Amino acid sequence: MSRNPGGEPGLWKRLFTLRSRLSRPTEIGLGVLAFVFLLAVWAIVVATSSIKPQYMPSLLSIGEALYSLFVDFNFAADIYISVVRVAIAFAIAAVMAIPIGILMGSYRVFGALGEPVIDLIRYLPVPALVPLTVIWLGIGEGSKIALLWMGTFFQLVLLIADDAKRVPQEYVETAYTLGAKQRHVLGLVILRSILPTMVDNLRITLGWCWSYVILAEIVASNEGIGQVIWASRRFGKTPEVMAGVLTIGLIGLLSDQLIRLASKKLFPYLR
Repeated sequence: MSRNPGGEPGLWKRLFTLRSRLSRPTEIGLGVLAFVFLLAVWAIVVATSSIKPQYMPSLLSIGEALYSLFVDFNFAADIYISVVRVAIAFAIAAVMAIPIGILMGSYRVFGALGEPVIDLIRYLPVPALVPLTVIWLGIGEGSKIALLWMGTFFQLVLLIADDAKRVPQEYVETAYTLGAKQRHVLGLVILRSILPTMVDNLRITLGWCWSYVILAEIVASNEGIGQVIWASRRFGKTPEVMAGVLTIGLIGLLSDQLIRLASKKLFPYLR
């Protein structure tokens, strides 16, 4: 076995050892390598195949389209508007889902009342709800935020409820033995126990929220990343479409990494 002077297995061995730990620089390097590989494959496919640029544009044309969107079409303003919409919808979903999910996972009566309804609604296709959303809320910001909220809340509340159910009963009984009231058990035992997994669930559902931004912004919208993508699609501007999609992906990646970093700072014992 290859080992370093300190007695630890070598890097190559750790890479393929089950649940081995890697240093942060190594993880970052591997992530960069994955992106470089993906871009290289894209460039090779475009250069060596007969696929028309209309269907698979080159990386250069996508970069030029992205530059043009920023310089000529004020794409930064569209990005800002989409980020604000997602942030508002996601914040509302989280503020509602966290207490409801904890109650559903802690009190069987709330679980029995809420789970069938939420299970039914979360399987409804959000695109099919667009006409009803427009009828109920009009074509303003309310309908766009509502669509983003619907794509996030019903999934998040069940994830949090499942986390609350998994809190060991021994924790609850110990708290009662020490004289805690029910409100203390909910806040000091159950909530604190699920905080690490709750942050992970928030990170995952934020990605789902971003996945609905195009749907939300094609509803009579003149601004936002989704509207730019939809308008470019109608005119057959594939590089602009890809530039918009990649922008959403990069924003999602950045927000995901920020939440990961916050999680490591808040819960260093999970490293």
